[in-house]
Amino acid sequence: MTGCAGTHGEQKPPPLEVKLADNSAAALSGHKSLSGAELYAINCNRCHPERSAVERNPAEWKTILLHMRVRANLPAAQADAILNYLQANSGS
Repeated sequence: MTGCAGTHGEQKPPPLEVKLADNSAAALSGHKSLSGAELYAINCNRCHPERSAVERNPAEWKTILLHMRVRANLPAAQADAILNYLQANSGS
């Protein structure tokens, strides 16, 4: 018999944790505020190699982030932090 997860005494798995370059564990569930650079490295590398911010101008990064936010199912705050990082470090 199937049912909703978490019924019949089933336990939910712990939140996903990612090791960052400084070896600190950051829970993606929002317990620690991650920088735009960290969020970019974590989320964008799941599907393709990380691109350098200077490869695009600010307007191009905005267009790309609008599309990728939906594809990667990013919360608005994370997408905004990633966009701010990319635009601040973009090729003008």
